[in-house]
Amino acid sequence: MENAVQHCGVPSRDTDMPPLDPGGFAEFYQANFNRIATQIYAYIGDHAEAQDLTQEAFYRALDRWKVVRQFHDPGAWVRRVAWNLATSRLRRVKVALRYLARQREEVAEAPTPDRVALVQALATLPVRHRRAIVLHYLAHLSTAEIAAHEDVAEGTVRSWLTRGRAQLAAYFQEPKGVELSVQAVNG
Repeated sequence: MENAVQHCGVPSRDTDMPPLDPGGFAEFYQANFNRIATQIYAYIGDHAEAQDLTQEAFYRALDRWKVVRQFHDPGAWVRRVAWNLATSRLRRVKVALRYLARQREEVAEAPTPDRVALVQALATLPVRHRRAIVLHYLAHLSTAEIAAHEDVAEGTVRSWLTRGRAQLAAYFQEPKGVELSVQAVNG
């Protein structure tokens, strides 16, 4: 009977079960989870979803751990999987929102600007600029590392960072009319 179970693809209890911690995965997880989850949160703006996506990426790494652990930077592999999952999620949300917009006439109110100012500002950037800003400033990756991550030239990453910073600076600048009205009151 035990042979029949093994032939059906069901692991036997003693021989085919993976060890509880194959090759230091727990240490790898502990060292990288929060960092990657924070990056994904900054990218998508939903903390719980970012944690779920990061968890899914680590699950996929565990499933392939014998191969992934031999990579030069297994954390980069997990980060790439998490980014891909987040990008897919954003696409699905965009499609769902378009569908809902056709179904409903009500518009949900936006969150207050002081609560999510940075996430809102990042959301105004083109996706590549946003990704470069998040990877450089939150993940502390160099332009060379981002270029490798995105499969583009390093000069392209520097351009994305420059444009992204300029757009963020413009987003957070006070309108000139506000400065004039303050000077008029104080003058």
